[in-house]
Amino acid sequence: MRPAVVVRACTAVWNWRSAARCRTEDAENLFVTGADQREAREFCLSCPVRTECLAHALDHQVEFGVWGGMTERERRALLRRRPDVRDWAALLGRARSDHYAGRSRSA
Repeated sequence: MRPAVVVRACTAVWNWRSAARCRTEDAENLFVTGADQREAREFCLSCPVRTECLAHALDHQVEFGVWGGMTERERRALLRRRPDVRDWAALLGRARSDHYAGRSRSA
């Protein structure tokens, strides 16, 4: 039996979930264990809101499932490595902006 997952309301004006690749998929496929997690992670790779999804999971310390392409174990490790981060949405958003700004400058 899987633990119940509580997803808090997103405070952002734009609801990223409406653009999530998984919105039309069976959510059970993202709450798997073992080797099945690799397939779930790969599914997330082409999602247009992967960054927002991961930030949500980190900001709300979601314990179960694959979110933003990271397993619960990977997210726990990241949270342990960066206990100073209080706003993952802001940090990841800046990193994404910087990444794309760098790509456009070098093109």
